[in-house]
Amino acid sequence: MLSKRQKENIFKSFAAKEGDTGSPEVQVALLTKQIAALATHLKKNRKDKHSRRGLLQMVADRQKHLRYLKKKSEKRYGTLVKKLGLK
Repeated sequence: MLSKRQKENIFKSFAAKEGDTGSPEVQVALLTKQIAALATHLKKNRKDKHSRRGLLQMVADRQKHLRYLKKKSEKRYGTLVKKLGLK
């Protein structure tokens, strides 16, 4: 779980304008941080199947957002992927 301060830092870093919390860039960045946090949790707790399911759902959701962003704007997609170090 991300703290409020961590979320605000993500919003500031990836927002297109002030108060932007719904753009694909912000959503992908937020999901990436949550995925990283949950992955470290699952390394310690290997038998936590419910969290593993949640992780898979987040990964699928991030893929959907990335596909949408790539379809809308290749340039924005490229900069986001480089900034997050996804591919």
